[in-house]
Amino acid sequence: MASFKDFRNHIFDWEMTPEDAVALFLEWGNSGYGGSYENRVKGKDDESLYFVVDTWQAHPTVFLVRRNSDGAEELAKVRLPDELAKPFMDSVGHQKGVYGINPEIRDWLEVKIYG
Repeated sequence: MASFKDFRNHIFDWEMTPEDAVALFLEWGNSGYGGSYENRVKGKDDESLYFVVDTWQAHPTVFLVRRNSDGAEELAKVRLPDELAKPFMDSVGHQKGVYGINPEIRDWLEVKIYG
């Protein structure tokens, strides 16, 4: 699997969440994403690169995901550092799941990607 730095020249959708990705790419014929039909997926060439935090394992992991209407591909992953993992897990009630990133994780990712 690639490193996050390998994707530094790509455009990330920093606001995308797993829920929004489903609404945008898997239900694209049914709804106007974000309340606007201008944002809808128009075809298979539309895609998004975004980050998620997966808490299903013993330690939270951040994944870079590429999603289009055909599915999702995990491009890169890294274990969340303890100083970010604990507050994040507290914020989600220690529930297992896949979540969007918070501002602290975004800041950490930007340093990791862009140096």
